[in-house]
Parts: sequence; structure tokens; C-alpha cells
Amino acid sequence: MWEKDVNINEIKEIRTRTTVYFGVGAIKKIDDIAKVLKDKGIDKVIVMSGRNAYKATGAWDYVEKALKDHGIEYINYAQVTPNPTTDHVNEAAKIARDFGAKGVIAIGGGSPTDAGKSVAILLEYPDKTAENIYDFEFAPEKAAPIVSINLTHGTGTETNRFAVVTNLKKNFKPAIAYDCIYPMFAIDDPQLMTKLSPKQTRYVSIDAVNHVVEAATSTVASPYSISLAKQVIELVAKYLPKAIANPEDLEARYFLAYAAMMGGVSFDNGLLHYTHALEHPLSAVKPELAHGLGLAILLPAVIKEIYKEKPHILADILAPIVPGLKGEPDEALKAAEGVQAWLKSVDVPEKLTDEGFSDADVDKLVDLVYTTPSLEGLLQISPCGDGRDVVKEIYKNSIKPL
Repeated sequence: MWEKDVNINEIKEIRTRTTVYFGVGAIKKIDDIAKVLKDKGIDKVIVMSGRNAYKATGAWDYVEKALKDHGIEYINYAQVTPNPTTDHVNEAAKIARDFGAKGVIAIGGGSPTDAGKSVAILLEYPDKTAENIYDFEFAPEKAAPIVSINLTHGTGTETNRFAVVTNLKKNFKPAIAYDCIYPMFAIDDPQLMTKLSPKQTRYVSIDAVNHVVEAATSTVASPYSISLAKQVIELVAKYLPKAIANPEDLEARYFLAYAAMMGGVSFDNGLLHYTHALEHPLSAVKPELAHGLGLAILLPAVIKEIYKEKPHILADILAPIVPGLKGEPDEALKAAEGVQAWLKSVDVPEKLTDEGFSDADVDKLVDLVYTTPSLEGLLQISPCGDGRDVVKEIYKNSIKPL
């Protein structure tokens, strides 16, 4: 009930490692941000975006005006796709260097921000490539300043040190995490999120749920990541159906955006494990697969495997979507089927077979988990360990409904 006392039209300044301007109308804070950038000598920036959303949401009107008002020159790289690639990053970085960009503004969901973080690194390391970053050939300690204007309520990347980019040549989709790529500023404005498609509305919030399930159950989880997880799932359970029923519901978008932001902070602390480690090969092989959908497909099977290791935590944080769990290890299947039923209730019933995968693909996917840089590290902090048998079982149990 606490949400009823929150004025969603009042812009809040939330400080993580990033200063986040949060609330309906927060996009107007881009003027203040542009002033800070100019005062710091950042007079040229590259704007990273997809092809349409940055304009269709109205965000670009505010950004362009602020940049012009403060005398900041810009160049726009509007070619970022879902599951951005190293080719995108290298191309944008060259454009940015040739232009003389000193900072990066990303407008969009996780993809423009992750690509933008990568470009920010390459601006400081002009002799490196995106492949050097994502093959872990060096560990960057500096990056150009980053501003993230978030248009979805799922990723959390606007508040954390993570980025994910795909190397299509290798079918690798690794994750990096460096302190130098925390955005300086972020904007979470719910009114920019009302144009999300019905599918993306579902997928991005499911992404937030996955973030916190993993962050609460990894071997490095803390009371902080667990407490955040409980609140995130409660908010998504309550407000996702409202956003589905009425896409223009600003209150629903506000609390889904808040849940997503907290999810980003939660996994910045508790990290991630099975669901993300196993989803990355799926969307590396099939880049058109939405990240949140891939996670939804895997989540019930992951719950089935990890419940026996973390029954009390999972019973508590999953209560809003699977009521009645008692925290007993033998409830694993009940918990997994409950999560599967919840996903179906928000119209995301798909399994791997629906996306063109079959039992014949399992061994290749397992191999990619263990050969893609960074993913084995996620398995090592998973509650059931990094054994291939567990990974294989999760994929097999995700081919069809449990």
C-alpha cells in the first residue's frame, strides 16, 4: 500500500553509483545534465540509439534541445539493434573518434546503453576493439562519461557496471562488469515507456524478475540483494497486469520502472547465474530472440534445479507469484510449475520448441555456455555449482512445459 503515498509526478534523485533522475517528467532533467557535461569540458558527444524509439517516445526532442542550448555538438548512431553486436560497437566507436566525441548519451533499452558503455571504453582505448573487450584481452580502467536515458522497465543497466554485446562470428554473448562504465547520470521517466509493445512490456519486466531471482540466490547474495528481490517481484506481480491492461497507466509504468532499477542494483550486488548464463547462448545463436523471452523460457527449469538449495529465500521472494510455498526442499517442482503458471498468466507461455530449438540443440548450447567468455564465472557462483549436468538438465526441461 505504500505506493499510494508516492507522487509519481515528483522527480526524485536516487543515488546508486549513478545519479538517477526518476519519475514522470524526469526527461526534462537532461537540461541540467547537459549543463554539467559542458561545464566538465564535454562539448561533443555520440548519441547511441535504435532506429525509432528514441524519437517515437519524444525523448529526442528534449535531448536535442538541451544539447543545442548548451553548445554541445552531437552525432547520432541510430543503428543499435536488440542484442547489439561487436560490429555495431566498432562502427560507432570509429564514428565517435572521428567526430571527436568526449562522452556518450544512450537513449533506449539495455541495448543502446550496453553498446554505449562499450563505445565509451573504446574512446579511452583507441587502439582496442570491441572484440578485445569481450574476449577479455584487457581490463579497462577508464571510459568516457556515459548518460543513460532509459526507455524500458527491465534492464537495470542504467544503474550498474554491466554490459552485454554479441560477437556473431563466434556465437558468443559475454557480459562485462567494470566500475568505469557506471553511467554518470541516468533518466528513468515512465512516460517514455508507455509506447513499449505489449510483448516488450512483458519481456522487460520478466527480465527484472530474473535479475533478482538470480541475485538473491547466488553464492555471493547478501541481505541487500535478497531484500531488493522481494520488493521487485512484489511490484512486478502487482503492476505488470495493470500495464498490460492499460499501456498508458503511468502509475503502473512508474512502479515497474522502479522495480527494474532496483533489479539492476540487486544484481550489481548479488550478481547473476544460471538463467542469464544459459540465455546468452540462445540469443547469440538466434539474435532475433528477445532477451526477456529467452529468460522466461528458462526460468521455471532453473527454479526446479535451485529451489532445493535456497528454499527459504525462494519461498519468500516468489510469494507474490507462487503463494503458499513453505520453504521446503521437496517443493521444487511445485515452485517451478507455479512460476510457469504465472508466466502463462501474463501471456508468456513459450518454450524452446516454440522458438525453433529442439533436443538436438542442447549439446551445442551447453558447449557455448562453457566456451563463451564470462559465462562459466556465473555458473561458479550458482547455488548448484558449475556442473554440465545441471546446465544440460535446465536446457532439456525448457524444451517443453514442465
